Amino acid sequence: MIAFIKNLCVFLVAFIPRAVGQGVPLMFGSTGETITEKSGNLNLGIPGVMYVGGICGVIGSFYYEKSIPVNESLNPFWAIVIPLVCSLLGSFLMGLLYCFLTVTLRANQNVTGLAMTTFGVGFGNFFGGSLIKISGADIPSIALSRTSLYFSKSLPFAGKLGWFGQVFLSYGFLAYVAIIVSFAASYILKRTRNGLHLRAVGESPTTADAAGINVTAYKYIATCAGCMIAGLGGLYYVMDYACGVWSNDAFGDRGWLAIALVIFTIWRPNVGVFSSILFGGLYILYLYLPTGMDHMEYKELYKMIPYVVTLVVLVITSMRNKRENQPPESLGLPYFREER
Repeated sequence: MIAFIKNLCVFLVAFIPRAVGQGVPLMFGSTGETITEKSGNLNLGIPGVMYVGGICGVIGSFYYEKSIPVNESLNPFWAIVIPLVCSLLGSFLMGLLYCFLTVTLRANQNVTGLAMTTFGVGFGNFFGGSLIKISGADIPSIALSRTSLYFSKSLPFAGKLGWFGQVFLSYGFLAYVAIIVSFAASYILKRTRNGLHLRAVGESPTTADAAGINVTAYKYIATCAGCMIAGLGGLYYVMDYACGVWSNDAFGDRGWLAIALVIFTIWRPNVGVFSSILFGGLYILYLYLPTGMDHMEYKELYKMIPYVVTLVVLVITSMRNKRENQPPESLGLPYFREER
C-alpha cells in the first residue's frame, strides 16, 4: 500500500505540470471565448484566432532574433515584448474583422466563425512555411530557442522547493497570466457595472439598448478583447509548451477543445482555470497508457474523453434547466436596432 501511494505521488508530480502546460492554451482560449459569448457573439473562429496569435508572435520573434548576431544575447525586454505585441495585434485584427462582418454587416455568426478558422489556419501555414524557407531549415519547422528561454523560464527558487516547486512554480510567466486573466474576467463579469452591461447585451440587446447601453460598442470591445486573450494561447503553445518550435498544423484540435471547455465551465472563467487543467490532463492521458499494438486502438478512444465529458455536462445542464447554467439568450443572433 505504501509503495502504491509513493508511486502515485511520483506519477502526479510528473503528470500535473504536463497537464497544466497542456491546459494553459485551453485556458486562454476558453476565457476569451467566454467573454465573447457573454456579449452574444458566438465566435467559432477561436481556433483560427489562436493560430494567428501564434504565428504573429513567431514572425516578430523570428525577425528580432535574425537582427541579433548568434554570439550576442537577446535583450530580455524586447524578446518578450515584440512577440507579445505582435500576437496581441494579430488576434485583435481577427476580432475586429469578425465584429465588422457579424455586428456591422450582420453576417451569419456560425459561417463567419468557421470561415475565420479556415482563414487563420491558412494564414499561419502560409507565413510559417515562408519563414521556414527563409531560414533554410532542413526540417519543416522553425526553432526560436533563444526567445523561448524567456517565455519558459520558471521562478528561480522553484527547483529548491521539491515537489511543491515542481507542481506550482515551474511554469513560464504566461501560465500565471492565464490564471490571473481568468479570475479577473470572472470578477469583472459578476461584480462590476461594465460586466453587468455586457451580460445584459448578451441576454437581451433590445432591453440593453433601451436602457442606454451601447450594444455595438460592447460587442466590439468584448469580442476583440476575447480574441486577444485567445491569441495568447497560441503564443504560449509555441513559445513555452513547444519550446519555440513552429510547425505547420501542430496545434491540432486545441482551439475546438477551448470552445468545448466554455460549455463545460457553464460560461464561468474562474471555473475554467481548474477545468482547463483537467482537460489538459485528459488530452494527454493516452501518453501514459500501456504501449504496444494491443493498446493502440484504445489510445484513440481515450483522446475522445474531453469531448465525451463535455457532451455529458451539456446534457445534464440542459436537463436541470437552470437559467444560470444556460448560454446567453441572444447568443449567435444578430441584433437589428430597427426591429426594437
